[in-house]
Amino acid sequence: MDHGIQANSSESNPSQGHVSHLALDIGGSLIKLVYFSRKNDVSVDNKEEKSSKETVLVSNGDGKCPVLHGRLHFAKFETSKINDCLEFIQRNQLHLGGFQHHGVPGSEKSIIKATGGGAYKYTDLFKEKFGIFLDKEDEMDCLVAGANFLLKTVNEEAFTYTNGHKDFVQIDHDDLYPYLLVNIGSGVSMIKVDGDGKFERVSGTNVGGGTFWGLGRLLTKCKSFDELLELSHRGNNRVIDMLVGDIYGGMDYTKIGLSSTTIASSFGKAISDNKEIEDYNPEDIARSLLRMISNNIGQISYLNALRFGLKRIFFGGFFMRGHAYTMDTISVAVNFWSKGEAKALFLRHEGFLGALGAFTSYEKHGFDDSIVRQLVQKSPVSASHAGYKIHGPLNGERNENESIECSVYVN
Repeated sequence: MDHGIQANSSESNPSQGHVSHLALDIGGSLIKLVYFSRKNDVSVDNKEEKSSKETVLVSNGDGKCPVLHGRLHFAKFETSKINDCLEFIQRNQLHLGGFQHHGVPGSEKSIIKATGGGAYKYTDLFKEKFGIFLDKEDEMDCLVAGANFLLKTVNEEAFTYTNGHKDFVQIDHDDLYPYLLVNIGSGVSMIKVDGDGKFERVSGTNVGGGTFWGLGRLLTKCKSFDELLELSHRGNNRVIDMLVGDIYGGMDYTKIGLSSTTIASSFGKAISDNKEIEDYNPEDIARSLLRMISNNIGQISYLNALRFGLKRIFFGGFFMRGHAYTMDTISVAVNFWSKGEAKALFLRHEGFLGALGAFTSYEKHGFDDSIVRQLVQKSPVSASHAGYKIHGPLNGERNENESIECSVYVN
């Protein structure tokens, strides 16, 4: 199991620094963790200071500014293997960074912020294992807060993906809202976001990541979501999908704008092939299934954006996993149905929106700690703003092992 902790830097080991602010998003399929680990406080001169791992921007007038260096770490586990998650938390002592409930000294309830249905389902388990109380945050509140946090603070967070090419998008913070947030987990929620804490869940679909995994497991015998994704990478959906060209003798249906390669019916060839399931390659089944679900999500997302006149659609959730074919399929669907007027935008930290939202809620509820307050309130728009700078990998590629380098300037 990939535990999602950066392994190529000794500084990413949480045991080497003070760990705090563990936050959890316990979903139906996956558990997502976010936590902050900091190094020793240092002071830096009022100038840019660069290294191979981070860029520090300080702008606080003359003199020096105390700064907390650290990382935001990300980890994920299958919910069905929650004991692996508990062992990871205990081994790295992440539960020791909790807060006394409502900041009352001597309180017996050390709390950890959590969201998702599992925050209710497993609350007794965490209490028995660690003696901690899961303080539950609303799932939709956390998804929106996490998305806003990323879009306002992380450089090169949002990007488009078309024909195998990734283009990062510069977000204008003054023109961020409104947008449509499509969170693809086990199911799909579509949320119209109008500002900080201002949102409405306008639609959704029960055909999501859980559908892909569940049907894929039944049809291919894959044992994990990632195995199914890898299988789809090697498949050819045209073996199973009925295309427009299959109906029109290899020709386009130009009158209504359909090319011969457009899918007319997902799994449609299985009707006339006179084959049993064992006669099909699992790779082709996985590919067709992924294409069907991704196309469906892309189309429904655009139709909801159209309802509210939204041109910007952000896709989050662990369904995509940074998988090229999934993102490309969603992009093509949005582009096709909008006639090129709308763009699908993806997030590098797509699967951790809820956990990040739970992380930021420490400050919202008045816990007396400067770290989250600085992270939430300070935005690195330019060097003229005191704040912190977050950096992902230098090549712009996100992977499951990524942590984010942070520098928090304490006023």
